[in-house]
Amino acid sequence: MPARDFTFKVKLSDEQGREVATYLSSLPPADVLFGLRFAYNRHSAAAGGYLMPGRKSMVKRETHLLSAEQAKWRLANWKTMIRTYREKGYSYPTISRIKKQLQKIAGNKK
Repeated sequence: MPARDFTFKVKLSDEQGREVATYLSSLPPADVLFGLRFAYNRHSAAAGGYLMPGRKSMVKRETHLLSAEQAKWRLANWKTMIRTYREKGYSYPTISRIKKQLQKIAGNKK
């Protein structure tokens, strides 16, 4: 398929214009399209309310360095842990995911 020129107008600041020009001049068209598809899909998910950015990192932050003994202690004192997580601002679904990960670490797969 022959290549063709494409012209479009976007209102940008001078700095944003330089940044876009840099990207367009240095990236191949396939990579530019890949980035635009990704950004469009992410924007659609965020606008639709089904993108939960950062949730996975919260669970990992709470569980990735725990030993089996520490995980068992947290599960044994779960009501206290719920209070602690709520004070940190975690939602109940996130707390549930943390508990699920703790159960895996402790070896209590329920």
